[in-house]
Amino acid sequence: MNALKANVLYDGDSVKKNVYVGFSDKIEYVGSEKPDAEIMGEGVVTPAFIDGHSHIGMVRSGEPSAEEESNEHMDPVLPMLRAIDSVYMDDAAFQESVENGVLYSTVLPGSGNVLGGMGQLIRNFATNVKDAHIKDVGVKVAFGYNPRSTVDWKGDRPYTRMGALAILRERLIKARKIRSIIQSGKKTMDEIDPGDEVFLDILDGKHKLMAHTHKADDAYVLMDLARTFGIRIILNHGLDITDLSVLKDLSAQNIPLIYGPMDSLPYKVELKHETWRNARIVMDSGIKFGLMSDHPVILQRNIFLTLRHFLRFGMSKEEAISHLTSTTAEIIEAENIGRVRNGYDASLVLWNKDPFDLEAHPVMVFGEGKKVFSD
Repeated sequence: MNALKANVLYDGDSVKKNVYVGFSDKIEYVGSEKPDAEIMGEGVVTPAFIDGHSHIGMVRSGEPSAEEESNEHMDPVLPMLRAIDSVYMDDAAFQESVENGVLYSTVLPGSGNVLGGMGQLIRNFATNVKDAHIKDVGVKVAFGYNPRSTVDWKGDRPYTRMGALAILRERLIKARKIRSIIQSGKKTMDEIDPGDEVFLDILDGKHKLMAHTHKADDAYVLMDLARTFGIRIILNHGLDITDLSVLKDLSAQNIPLIYGPMDSLPYKVELKHETWRNARIVMDSGIKFGLMSDHPVILQRNIFLTLRHFLRFGMSKEEAISHLTSTTAEIIEAENIGRVRNGYDASLVLWNKDPFDLEAHPVMVFGEGKKVFSD
């Protein structure tokens, strides 16, 4: 067992002082008594950060934009796509993220399609996609401007928001009818198209929808879709929502939020109300939320810096860190990461000082017990 001396420990839920964290691949000890272990370093300790929504490894550092792979153009509904199949782990951004304590990424297809495929949770510190892959997170769908901005792509493309929703509703209704046919015994699953099986899994709650949504009216359409079909949804983005009641309504319907990317340019009309001040609305609503970089919209290595907006409105440091660790893990249903607690994976960051200090930086980073960075 190895150990870190934490002068301050942000454990993903609370803050503790002058404790030791003992670990192998898992965390084995958190307490004030010095364990019988090699002390690897001393400073401030946090869990590794988790990015709730990104395109890292798909839109790659140092490569021309023509080579990016975040959107497939061949059809507006592509249930068989898997984001990880377009990830290259030699993207230089992965190492930069690891050096800044971001060890886990939710990688999603882009938002140019009505349904863009399955997103995955991956390890940033892995060297290949086999070792990187942890789990499927949810199926990417897109509301608002983006899917109607791609009329030049192949397939039957929507020109309006209602057109995009009609395409999605039609496939969900079709899947509901297929489920009834299977339940009646008239068909077996072996006779069902693989793409329709994905929609059946959505209806049955096996897969959540990761729903690209910025504006309040699109959020209400999303809520109606969840009620109508009984599906599980995570709202992604929400940057143009300025009415507290909208977020409260989402929360009442058990729809959590992956918020962001903060600090990016509002480059389209549906973001005309986007401002860092909306952080207060998100806080005050009580909605369960994690954070995203939407890398490369903002660089994933800088995702921690977006917490400053919540601190400005009175959020405690320990709660702020939870939105990059434990809360995001809960929303995407990732087990055993996001907390410094016995039995959790030993994915830890040792800082030279409080990470909220402008001069702070990681001096040591551990990914599931293995040292993956040392300054």
